[in-house]
Amino acid sequence: MATHELVTRPENVHWGFYSAALKPVLAVDPGDTLVIHTESGRKDLIPRIGNRLSPELRKILETSSPQGGAHIMTGPVAIRGAKPGDVLEVRFKDIQPRYDWGYNGFRPLVGGLPEDFPYLRLAIVEVDKKARTGDWGAGVKVPLAPFFGNFGVAPPATLGQVPSSPPGAWGGNTDNKEFTAGSTVYLPVFNEGALFSAGDGHGCQGDGEANINGIEMGLTGTIEFALRKDMKLEIPRAETATHWILMGFDPILDNAVKMALRETIAFLGELRGMGRDDAYTLCSLAVDLRVTQIVNGVKGIHAMLPKALF
Repeated sequence: MATHELVTRPENVHWGFYSAALKPVLAVDPGDTLVIHTESGRKDLIPRIGNRLSPELRKILETSSPQGGAHIMTGPVAIRGAKPGDVLEVRFKDIQPRYDWGYNGFRPLVGGLPEDFPYLRLAIVEVDKKARTGDWGAGVKVPLAPFFGNFGVAPPATLGQVPSSPPGAWGGNTDNKEFTAGSTVYLPVFNEGALFSAGDGHGCQGDGEANINGIEMGLTGTIEFALRKDMKLEIPRAETATHWILMGFDPILDNAVKMALRETIAFLGELRGMGRDDAYTLCSLAVDLRVTQIVNGVKGIHAMLPKALF
């Protein structure tokens, strides 16, 4: 069981997209640990952040441009032995802020209220890593709960280059605040090696991601990989110490709800042999449906199934 380190640099970045055609920048074995140091940024940060930018991020911002989405993705990392039809188990062992700053912004035509905020705003967030808070000068400090908003495997090759903006069967821009340290996410594999990438570090975020950003920031994540030959999935699933998490994605929020419910009903059948009628009843009595995000075009719902029930 080896530990590998991957620092975001221009040569291992794919900015704004996923693709099965990308060559892996690193190969690891199942059971290995990856320590990944990601970056988040946009070109208008350069005059605002100045010498607080890392040399690597400055070079990325000055020499590269996004292709399809805004997310600086690091990777892909090949997991040896992964084949189409397998499931990649991604265990987030630890997630920490890299820097003492982050940012939040909104812009015209996007977010939850584009008609109310038809202009550009960029707020720099001062990050206190010791106190675990973020402060952008509004008279309130928010507690940090870091997670990667965007991570996943390469999508099916037939899809070609996929923008990093929407979530999908490969993972992608899920923006699920439950995926903090201690969580495990299960991703269906579509290509040899799985080809895992991560980025879009968030210091914290509310469910919904109302204005299209959390605290966007560089993170250091410690991730352990496992290959599951005994599982078959069509879309990602996850778990924490207290909950199983079933997800739904669709441009129409009602359809995302239906997908999450159907995934939960199917999971209860697998987990407990529960009939559909009883599983549907349990969803109504004990499962919380939460709005993951409303701002990525393809919206998200996650169903929280308490493990304590069983």
